[in-house]
Amino acid sequence: MRQGFVVVVAFLFATSLHAQSDATRTLELDGGGRVTYTLRAHPADAHAVRPKGELAPTSALDAAKLLNLHLSAGDIEEAALLSNAPRRRFEVLRDYRAAVGEEEFKRVFAQYFYPQNRLLAEIGIGKHRLLIWDLQEGANRIAGQYFVEVEGRYLVDDVPNDARTSLRWVLEAYRSGKLQH
Repeated sequence: MRQGFVVVVAFLFATSLHAQSDATRTLELDGGGRVTYTLRAHPADAHAVRPKGELAPTSALDAAKLLNLHLSAGDIEEAALLSNAPRRRFEVLRDYRAAVGEEEFKRVFAQYFYPQNRLLAEIGIGKHRLLIWDLQEGANRIAGQYFVEVEGRYLVDDVPNDARTSLRWVLEAYRSGKLQH
């Protein structure tokens, strides 16, 4: 009996380590405005954990993993298909790769999988998501990736909109130290 109890407790503990938690927060803006958003915390290794099945853009995190896998392999065509403005995304990625070179391009996106880097938070406003990353290589930097849910899939949010603007304000607050994870 005791052994079964220990197994159940160990299972619950392990499950809770990988559980996500959502909390509603409000960012007070200079000038009196405010942004209300949800904050989802992920486990420290969330960026490195592989899904059990095929990787698909069914969450913002899985979309980011899939996007970064394509980009770290230099496959800008597949990466661009994960955007709500694929033609524009392709052009931006092509121009960036031409500017920095193939190897540097791959390295920049491969760093999202490095164990020393972390996903700090997933911020949500409606169907829009912002993933905030702490990238340790070189000087510490806070990076953001924007996604939007479209028909059950998360795509890179490349179309200007009010929610994306509000998410950018949240990212700026993280970068300036006004918000902590």
